[in-house]
Amino acid sequence: MPTVKTWKIRPAYFVILEILEKKGDMMDDDLFSQLKEEFEDLGYKDFNDILMRLEVSGKIRTTSMSRGKRRVELIQ
Repeated sequence: MPTVKTWKIRPAYFVILEILEKKGDMMDDDLFSQLKEEFEDLGYKDFNDILMRLEVSGKIRTTSMSRGKRRVELIQ
């Protein structure tokens, strides 16, 4: 019998905000790996889209650290 996937109760952007509230500022790859634990089918492109929407809406700020690394922080 094929596995039936159900929708998540909490959207991914809300989980990102919860992780940042608990842990504080994080590197984007660490945040992605924690988010990937709950959303196995989430790709890096989707993750970047969510981060962009959160940044445009004024919820988070991303800062480029080095090549390919970003720091993600919650705006209070």
